[in-house]
Amino acid sequence: MNGPIVSVAKELGFEGNSTLEGLVVSIFIAGAFLGSVASGSLVDKLGCRRTFQLDTIPLILGALVSAQAHSLDEILWGRFLVGLGIGVNTVLVPIYISEVAPTKYRGSLGTLCQIGTCLGIIASLFLDIPSETDPHWWRTILYIASAPGFILALGMQFAVESPRWLCKVGRLDDAKTVIRNIWGSSEVETAIQDFQSVIKNNGVNVGSGWLELLEEPHSRVAFIGGALFVLQQFAGINGVLYFSSLTFKDVGITSSSLTSLFVGLANFAGALCAVYLMDKEGRQKLLIGSYLGMAVSMFLIACAIGFPVDEELSHNLSILGTLMYIFTFAIGAGPVTGLIIPELSSAKMRGKIMGFSFSVHWVCNFLVGLLFLDLVEIFGVAPVYTGFGCVSLSAAIYAKYFLVETKGRSLEEIEMSLNPDFSVRDK
Repeated sequence: MNGPIVSVAKELGFEGNSTLEGLVVSIFIAGAFLGSVASGSLVDKLGCRRTFQLDTIPLILGALVSAQAHSLDEILWGRFLVGLGIGVNTVLVPIYISEVAPTKYRGSLGTLCQIGTCLGIIASLFLDIPSETDPHWWRTILYIASAPGFILALGMQFAVESPRWLCKVGRLDDAKTVIRNIWGSSEVETAIQDFQSVIKNNGVNVGSGWLELLEEPHSRVAFIGGALFVLQQFAGINGVLYFSSLTFKDVGITSSSLTSLFVGLANFAGALCAVYLMDKEGRQKLLIGSYLGMAVSMFLIACAIGFPVDEELSHNLSILGTLMYIFTFAIGAGPVTGLIIPELSSAKMRGKIMGFSFSVHWVCNFLVGLLFLDLVEIFGVAPVYTGFGCVSLSAAIYAKYFLVETKGRSLEEIEMSLNPDFSVRDK
């Protein structure tokens, strides 16, 4: 909404009211928070395929209501519904990929979330270009935004269900068919044995409640998930993205679309590297390297702004630091955070741990957006970016000492190793 918000505000009668403009953009986060909380229970009951299809209802309705809006209330409702759908999707996609992907390729396939996000951002930037000359183009954009919902609803009709969920609800034959088709016939018996071992130990078929998040080992993984998203958001990604347009203006690049394109390409390049490295180097190593790179980038920008020896050099270092920060974020902090949480979670509580973790993500996302400009106004850019760098360093230390490597291990192996009470099956 950053591009068309000016046209929307002008046509719907709240132009110049920064509070209402901010509300139209940020009510999306309120919907996403509620969607994240609801997603855990939905995926436990309906499975991934049906939850994906059900989730397309608010995605499609929200886009259409927004496109046809003739009042502030209507655009707010539309944005809220879209947020609700996105909140469910952000939880569901990593769970689905982690449960369906073969162990060997789970990291690389999980990183496709980040690739998809980058491509979506770049596509939306190109779609937004006509809005600079056509004040009514925003309606067309929002009509187009309903198309992915229709594609998702239709596409999931032909996609497989998670074999782990099928086994959990007693559909063993269906689970075996899925495993045979996507993992190979040689994996069927071993996988089913591991699934059933986990189910027998945890009572997964009985279901799970939110209060079980307070019990070990679920509470530990929920804390790790929440902490990773707190560190990710307070490392400043949204603040840097917001401020990048001003950074580029300092060197004469005044087009917001061109600025966003540079940022999008840096993000995309980092995500491509992550796809290649995720199953070679492992999650922990990528996360540590990513946060160290982000810290160096923030300190570089802070020094360039705080101690300007030469104005042109200072501006160029700021550009370099910004692009380096986004690139290194996309290599680890972006994709690994959403990938490693479902890998560490137990089969019984995976949906609810992910729901809790992403609800923390949306709260922190909102707080950074709310506080960033005020902090910059009070302290200046250099001290705020130094703070982001310090958080990034803390995140690297946290990843070093509090995470375990999940590369090359099945979800069941990881769960058995993290649960000291797990009764190991006979081999």
